Amino acid sequence: MTGIYIHIPFCSSKCPYCDFYSFKGDEKQKDSYLKAVLSALEGYADKSIKVDTLYFGGGTPSVFGGDRIGRIVTYIRESFGLRENAEITVECNPSSTDEAFVREVKRAGVNRVSMGMQSAVDRERKILGRPSGREDIKRAVTLFKNEGIDNISLDLMLGVPYQTPESLDESIDFILSLGVKHISAYMLKIEKGTPFERDEEKLALPDEDTVADMYLHTSERLRKEGFIHYEISNFALGGFYSRHNTKYWQCEEYIGIGPSAHSYYKGKRFYYSRSFEDFLSGKEPVCDGEGGSEEEYIMLSLRLGEGLDGKKFTERYGKCLDKALFEKAEKYKKIGLLKTEGDRIFLTPEGFLLSNSIISDLLY
Repeated sequence: MTGIYIHIPFCSSKCPYCDFYSFKGDEKQKDSYLKAVLSALEGYADKSIKVDTLYFGGGTPSVFGGDRIGRIVTYIRESFGLRENAEITVECNPSSTDEAFVREVKRAGVNRVSMGMQSAVDRERKILGRPSGREDIKRAVTLFKNEGIDNISLDLMLGVPYQTPESLDESIDFILSLGVKHISAYMLKIEKGTPFERDEEKLALPDEDTVADMYLHTSERLRKEGFIHYEISNFALGGFYSRHNTKYWQCEEYIGIGPSAHSYYKGKRFYYSRSFEDFLSGKEPVCDGEGGSEEEYIMLSLRLGEGLDGKKFTERYGKCLDKALFEKAEKYKKIGLLKTEGDRIFLTPEGFLLSNSIISDLLY
């Protein structure tokens, strides 16, 4: 089974922390983009690909319009044998979500929504460039639920300007009150070339220790509420993992369409350049080499709550995990950063905070 990711590069405004490829487009550009997406998909349509996840990310897909999203879903359904139980996700911003959009995407078959909340505290949202308030978020969640779409994910950002442990709890309380199934809680990263990088010294950012405590506190609170910490930055109630994003972490095939979109297909990794004009002109994606190596599989598996499973590794690569991996893991096990169960290695929430250095040490 293959997943398809459609990058929608349009946003009503650019958030000061955001490094994703996006811009404010007009209706003519959106129509041209729709044609280019369908044309790019056509190149795969005769390859007998069976699709079980479809994800519209961005950018802000909700400003692209429900009708255009529906036309893409219809094309994929007719051309790729989109499974009846396929997970179809659309990202949206509460401020650009209205009844018409919700009805259109529901009609198209969208059954999962990922919403950019970031914070429920208006002061924090304002400095993050988020135009909507908590009532807009509540309204958007209600609109989707009223149309029968209750598989909803909210983004929660940790370590944002002015955030305190108390204001974080306010955001978590608000999220829990909405009854959503999935939460993506990730730490703010200052990206190069963004306004936040330029103004970093002026930003009232919590210190690193405080942010680490916020992460552990978030994990503990959500786990007590029944959420499973199934990936470094992702929590879900049982049965509501992001099936599409899990493909990335399990080295399964996916095809990315649109400027800056990446793919892993038939053992190769490739990506489109960050250029709207190149994509419209039909420029081919750039090859990024082989994918799915043993090291890559181990690295990505250790991002997951279930961790690295030796049996699955053997099924995939026809050999057992190196004993040296378990020997190196012992020192981290003793200090509570990871655990082992049989031939499985998995990081604890404390270990997730240091995942890059731990994984690098285990591998090299």
